[in-house]
Amino acid sequence: MTELLPTRLPTAPDDLSVWPASTARLPHGHLSVGGVSLAETADRFDTPAYVVDEDEIRTRCRTYRAAFPAADVLYAAKAFLCRAIVRWIDEEGLGLDVCSAGELDLAHAAGFPPERMVLHGNAKSPRDLATALRLGVGRIVVDSPSEIARIAALTGPARRQKVMVRVVPGVAAGGHEKIRTGTEDQKFGLSLTDGSAQHAIARVLGQSSLELTGLHCHIGSQITDVKPYLVAVRRMVGLMARVHESHGVTLPELDLGGGHGVAHRPGEPALDPTALARRLTAELAASCAVAGLPVPRLVIEPGRAIAAPAGVALYRVLAVKHTGRTLFVAVDGGMSDNPRPALYGARYAPRLVGRVPTAGPVAATVVGRHCEAGDVLAADVPLPGDVRPGDLLAVPVAGAYQVSMASAYNLVGRPPVVAVHGGTARLLIRRETQEDLRRRDVGA
Repeated sequence: MTELLPTRLPTAPDDLSVWPASTARLPHGHLSVGGVSLAETADRFDTPAYVVDEDEIRTRCRTYRAAFPAADVLYAAKAFLCRAIVRWIDEEGLGLDVCSAGELDLAHAAGFPPERMVLHGNAKSPRDLATALRLGVGRIVVDSPSEIARIAALTGPARRQKVMVRVVPGVAAGGHEKIRTGTEDQKFGLSLTDGSAQHAIARVLGQSSLELTGLHCHIGSQITDVKPYLVAVRRMVGLMARVHESHGVTLPELDLGGGHGVAHRPGEPALDPTALARRLTAELAASCAVAGLPVPRLVIEPGRAIAAPAGVALYRVLAVKHTGRTLFVAVDGGMSDNPRPALYGARYAPRLVGRVPTAGPVAATVVGRHCEAGDVLAADVPLPGDVRPGDLLAVPVAGAYQVSMASAYNLVGRPPVVAVHGGTARLLIRRETQEDLRRRDVGA
């Protein structure tokens, strides 16, 4: 028989350190989140499904508000957005960072104040800009020179639109090259090195219908070290000083974006918001003192750090087979509900729930149901050696960039989202059905 046990297994599967704080062990191998059994949730709503702990999201919002009391904290909607999230974010006092007319429309329909929104995007469509201006968003982040005249023309002479200029500060940070956005030769922002940022700032200042409130940068995602942010602060303050020297303008805001990393597996590092706040505010004050500038109001945009640890993905095992030295465990979801492993090598820690295993852990590779060799949800992870079809697997840290990036590949409908809170579960987003997919196909 082929040996399945490697010389060193990955992290022990019983570690719950990356799960929502409300996670509790129940008898017979069961787990609950938010006081609700995951097995019962799977039975009630079927699988695959996302479970979101409302208290976890609210607690993380409060942590950021406490860590940054003098700053504007904007939730990055691209991480995960639905009407319930909009309400929770609003009630916890955060602003909202949106990237499209779709996100803007949903938030506005859910009652979020548009003046507390910021519109981002490297290629904003005419609809994006028109919607933002019609609803009265608080800020629009200029990402390219062509946007300046376009926003000014849409704004008209009778009003002024507040804008920021997104700067590429030349800081490399992030968990993968595809999510590093603070360096040259990527699509976002205007370069500090070649003068594009300075030129755009001058053009904005020359438009009477635009009000430049500050500068923006976003250096990457899944960043777990404070140091890159400190470098970005120094470079951005340096540019603010040059703007003051050249134009006599003191910019009142500095947006440092988000990208705050979280642990997806036990033992991985995460960025501590409190430590980040302490060092960021100290560096900002020191840099402004050297430059002779007043300290601008700080803006940050956490998304993943709020939503990801609140989510759990549930799957049923469909098939188990040995191929060579690999134990493949195939589930009823995959890259259509979580493309992150295929896109940039994200790693997860799935866990068997709902029964007590009778065999010890072996290294397994959890794969999806889609017709792609790269449809791998978790490689070389410990699962019980007796894992079998019908078992329930739960994957923590599934609250960000899964619902929002899901697709209907192979015409498999997107999963539902279920909120848990105080021992009750309620549906936030229903499952996408075959009828939904057929209705979109209007050709003959």
